[in-house]
Amino acid sequence: MSSINGSPDLIAPHGGYRSLKSYQNAEIVYDATVAFCDRFISRRSRTHDQMVQAARSGKQNIAEGSMASGTSRKFELKLVGVARASLEELLLDYEDFLRQRGLPLWDKDCQRALEVRRLAFQEHRSYKTYRTYIEGSCPETAANSMVCLIHQTNFLLDQQLRQIERRFLEEGGFTERMYRARSARKRGSGRSG
Repeated sequence: MSSINGSPDLIAPHGGYRSLKSYQNAEIVYDATVAFCDRFISRRSRTHDQMVQAARSGKQNIAEGSMASGTSRKFELKLVGVARASLEELLLDYEDFLRQRGLPLWDKDCQRALEVRRLAFQEHRSYKTYRTYIEGSCPETAANSMVCLIHQTNFLLDQQLRQIERRFLEEGGFTERMYRARSARKRGSGRSG
């Protein structure tokens, strides 16, 4: 990456979050959580609002972190970490939903869970891919489908966090890029004068 004068760009490429699998999954989790809560949890309940907000936080923090990555890997790391924490909170809410109603939590390798997990490999996935599992199923299937989807999203976020860490260690942060660019410019000015 070079700027017009041949020195490295200070602001690294950033954004592009819509192409991230983690963001795409988080968007599905958000849409599905809204539908799930509207179906199974009273709108007057604080749990309804908290679950929807946790799902929204997961999605929004991935986007915000991606946009901030151009000037701050540290901030990107923090925001993606917040997204991961929000989805972990949401996962616990779904597990609580099952436990409090005496419904089983599916083993990740049971046939029903594998069926939901395989949906991750479909191209052009969206909430519509999961709609029948959330809107057309019993509470057990809907909640367990969400557990599967959140686990997959958290896996992607864990990988993304490791990648951000690696990039930071290899490339440094914005302050380091500024220092290198200023040093290169000073060296270049010194030679011409």
